[in-house]
Amino acid sequence: MRAVLFVFIVAIILIIAAVASGFLNINQIRSGQAPAVSASRTGVTARGGQAPAFDVETGSVKVGTKPANVNVPTLVVQKPGQNQVSPATNNAM
Repeated sequence: MRAVLFVFIVAIILIIAAVASGFLNINQIRSGQAPAVSASRTGVTARGGQAPAFDVETGSVKVGTKPANVNVPTLVVQKPGQNQVSPATNNAM
């Protein structure tokens, strides 16, 4: 139950961030209307009504590749006998 609640909260936060950044634009183009409901001894009847309509525009993300030159460091490993550096000592007094 906590996992479902967590996913729901994250989804709401992502939608708010998308709208706030302009990546997602939602406009209502038709308003909703409640149906006319009548009750009688034989039952309840609902007539009419209209669901709201929305126009949703989303941004686009383009992913691609391009050639690039990258300097890669080289690594040289020398055997202990070929090492010119003297060993480190700890002569702290």
